[in-house]
Amino acid sequence: MVQIPNPPPHSSPAPRPVPTSADVARLAGVSRATVSYVLNNTSAVRISEPTRRRVHEAAKELGYVPHAAARSLRAGHSRMVLMPAPDFPVGPLYSQFISELQWALGRLDYTVVQYGSIGVYGDEAARAWAELRPVAVLVPGAGLGPQGVSVLKRSGARAVVTLGPECVDGAHSLLMDHEAVGHCAGSHLFDRGRRRIGVVVPGEAGLESFSQPRLEGVRRALHGTDATVTELPLAYEEEAASRLAARWRELDLDAVFAYNDEYAMLVMRALQDEGVRIPEDTAVIGADDLMLGRLLRPRLSTVHIELPSGRDLAELVDRAVRNPGAAPETHKVLGASVVHRDSS
Repeated sequence: MVQIPNPPPHSSPAPRPVPTSADVARLAGVSRATVSYVLNNTSAVRISEPTRRRVHEAAKELGYVPHAAARSLRAGHSRMVLMPAPDFPVGPLYSQFISELQWALGRLDYTVVQYGSIGVYGDEAARAWAELRPVAVLVPGAGLGPQGVSVLKRSGARAVVTLGPECVDGAHSLLMDHEAVGHCAGSHLFDRGRRRIGVVVPGEAGLESFSQPRLEGVRRALHGTDATVTELPLAYEEEAASRLAARWRELDLDAVFAYNDEYAMLVMRALQDEGVRIPEDTAVIGADDLMLGRLLRPRLSTVHIELPSGRDLAELVDRAVRNPGAAPETHKVLGASVVHRDSS
């Protein structure tokens, strides 16, 4: 039998003690209260710039960081803003909006935490978010109900903000009118003389809350006219686009609203490979106004979408945190306007 020797005692160094604010105070030659004021960016107390610099240098040398939970206990609430990960594919436009929002919240001394959960939705997800005791929760998409809002508020959340198609009782609401995006696209194609219009409906899970309103927007724009609307289910795959393009002449469409710019690029390339001329045979329009659309040939017409300002949303969160008893605010956002280029 082979015997495995025991490791020698004390083979690894003992862990170093966690530095405390008292250690920082001793090294910087100030009081613990001063350390707290400096590292927590307290504006109510005037601290000279040399003192602030000494405290920051001492904290850096010792590797000290403030204890978020202890700070939350002192303040009576955390500075954490929880952003559940959306249950839909995120494109460049939404990513840019989130980055701007995180930056703006950071400037207001909030810590933004993105929360990812799999298979947990709506009010059940709200209970999981509440366990983290955030001071505010920003919920993208639909699904959260009044019960979930109540759970979050009972756990200490001072602000719950939803970004979706409908208001939720008890929450501040930013209403995203995706029907207006489809209406813009449909009206533009009709005004350009197109009468047989296809509308791409993505096959990706989670996009229904965007794609269905956009489809309805096109239908509303063309209601009462001699134009027809054909729904075109499509997966975001080259093979699927090629199959659609192969039966394009059979579909007899002279225009397509491709849901967004990424799908428009996919469809346009497949149609060109099939010998369909754009815009002579078929006009193409997307949405989002991505830079890549301007680099295509022909240049891609699109619906420019104006998302809410990250700074404005951050100020709404801060306002709600400071005055949690105020009536919920509702704002209609998501402006839409057509940018006409060569493809339509």
